[in-house]
Amino acid sequence: MRRHRVSATLGTLLLLTALAAPVAAQAPIKIGEINSFSGIGAPFTGPYRQAVEMAVEEVNAKGGVLGRKLEVVFRDDKGQPAEAQKHAQELVASEKVALISGTFLSNVGLAVSDWAKQNRVLFVAAEPLTEALTWAKGHDHVFRVRPNTYEQGRMLAEKAAKLKYTKWAAIGPNYEYGKRAWETFRDRLKELRPEAQTVGEHWPTLGKIEPSQFVTAILGESPDALYVSLFGSDWIAFVREADKRGLFKKMFVVGILLGEPEYIDPLKLEAPEGMLVTGYPWYDLQLPAHKEFVAKFTKRTDKNPVLGSLVGYITYLSIAEAIRKAGSTDTDKLVAAFRGLKVETPIGPISFRASDGQSTMGAWVGTTKLDAKRGVGIMVNYEYIPGDRVLPSDDEVKKMRVGN
Repeated sequence: MRRHRVSATLGTLLLLTALAAPVAAQAPIKIGEINSFSGIGAPFTGPYRQAVEMAVEEVNAKGGVLGRKLEVVFRDDKGQPAEAQKHAQELVASEKVALISGTFLSNVGLAVSDWAKQNRVLFVAAEPLTEALTWAKGHDHVFRVRPNTYEQGRMLAEKAAKLKYTKWAAIGPNYEYGKRAWETFRDRLKELRPEAQTVGEHWPTLGKIEPSQFVTAILGESPDALYVSLFGSDWIAFVREADKRGLFKKMFVVGILLGEPEYIDPLKLEAPEGMLVTGYPWYDLQLPAHKEFVAKFTKRTDKNPVLGSLVGYITYLSIAEAIRKAGSTDTDKLVAAFRGLKVETPIGPISFRASDGQSTMGAWVGTTKLDAKRGVGIMVNYEYIPGDRVLPSDDEVKKMRVGN
């Protein structure tokens, strides 16, 4: 009798285990998304998040990845490196995420990347632009989606070098991104035009610009051209003061990111015309896959896409594809999968280089013009430049990564 009871108990346990196994197998794959959802980055990261959610819903509607749904756990770093590292620790330890993604500001991205290196956690950086992330401070556990400051600086310099301007001033936020954006442009311009000279550099605190003093200083230097790496509310404040004092009529302007809808649309018809910029002319791109992306995003949000939307969508398409390729959420397998990973995106195929983890996503370079019909500034005479056209060779990357 006792033997029968034991057999019955074992049978019940086996049945419960069998029933529980499929439930456990269907547990979602969690991804920790850390970003600056408040503060100066919000115009980029709000639409970024909407596109992330759209991409994840599309993946899940098709059965997810490896038979499991994707689930994104969002955290706001408030633009603070320490806050971002705290969230990374919590997401891995408590939420059991398979990887960390996101970040907006370069100093925050570098902080999360350093944490990922120390803790051997995969970090897929979406937006932070400093080239140090994948080169001087690069490591096996970091990959990046957007073209970095080196790439965009070279794209702009190679256009600017064909123009007549030789006396340059610069203004940008006083942190990693702002300074590196200028330095990479300046150095490439000097290679192409040795006579180019710098007559002034200006570094206001991020988010706290007092534009009058900087406009006065720049006008006093009488440059032929001005390089700008300001963005967000800093850029808007600078434009209004500079326009009032005729700065844009007195010098040529080159602006990294300033053709992106995040930063040109808020100015409406105040946007300066004739600037050489990198940006995102979503309204004019004819690729069928991109048109489909725009239609889906607009229907979902009742808003036009911005570059943050595209970056968020591509980031999570890339993550899903890497998990499929790895056949696992094991960190080492995911890292191996990202090396050389090819991803179909709304703007065509991109890949993640095995040597440095940098994607080959490119950027659009063109000139700003006012569109009275739409009531905003747009990009015209633009060219899409693939990232691999300006990225350094694998041997050059090895030299930059010595000691990492």
